[in-house]
Amino acid sequence: MTYLGLLAQSSGSQMMLILVICLVVIGLGMIIFFFSRYKKCTSDRILVIYGKTNGGQSSKCMHGGGAFVWPVIQAFEYLDLTPIPIDIPLEGALDKEGNRVNAPSTFTVGISTDPSIMSNAAERLLGLQLTQIRDLAKDIIFGQMRLVIASLDIETINSDRDLLINKISDYVQNELSKVGLRLINVNIKDITDNSGYLTALGKWISAGKPEVTEDLSSPIEAEKMDTNLTPLSPCEQWHVEGSEIQVWDMKDEPIRRASAELKVLYGSKLLGTTDDEGIVKLA
Repeated sequence: MTYLGLLAQSSGSQMMLILVICLVVIGLGMIIFFFSRYKKCTSDRILVIYGKTNGGQSSKCMHGGGAFVWPVIQAFEYLDLTPIPIDIPLEGALDKEGNRVNAPSTFTVGISTDPSIMSNAAERLLGLQLTQIRDLAKDIIFGQMRLVIASLDIETINSDRDLLINKISDYVQNELSKVGLRLINVNIKDITDNSGYLTALGKWISAGKPEVTEDLSSPIEAEKMDTNLTPLSPCEQWHVEGSEIQVWDMKDEPIRRASAELKVLYGSKLLGTTDDEGIVKLA
């Protein structure tokens, strides 16, 4: 074999080696690229793939698992599922009787993993900061709490907390789902009113029962006027219905046209005059 033949054979071997190396590098690069485009999703996040997706949808959402994100035609982002606490210092909400109610509360919300709601989160929350999501949820909660309070009277709001919380939860969840959020927890810290009615009612209930006395300054009919009337002893028969109290004497007759003095704690008193049916309003 001549020198030129050996040189040609050597060059051919080198070219083959270079080609093999190139193919190996390209193969490894494709494998690395493939794995780099496969995105896994942990349990505390939602993977949102947008761009060209199957079914003509604007995005594809996944909670857990993973998916391949095609270059150029697709991109991806994550949504954080961390719970978001929100303080709601609600004041002056009108109930159905026109009383102004204060109900400071704490809500906890988060991005929903419900497949039918996740797409809403991808459309409306993607790219927003945590503070922006909190502000959005806060506005929704304020509005729905005012609607719920406006549908109830102050006695129901104060006495039936389960009903109040259930109605608030239903109203709030219905609106939060439209932006991809879910309600996790509701905590109503306190319920008060600007007029002091609930405070007075609470003191009266704690005191036990009202005392009712006859008062000649009340508009008693002329033929019934009697300067020798003996003040009634504390009444043992009474019934509370909403903001009204009905009182009877020991003969089961309503105590008519008398002043009712409801003695409560701390020396406070609620005054009113009974009507022909023995009814006096607390307010």
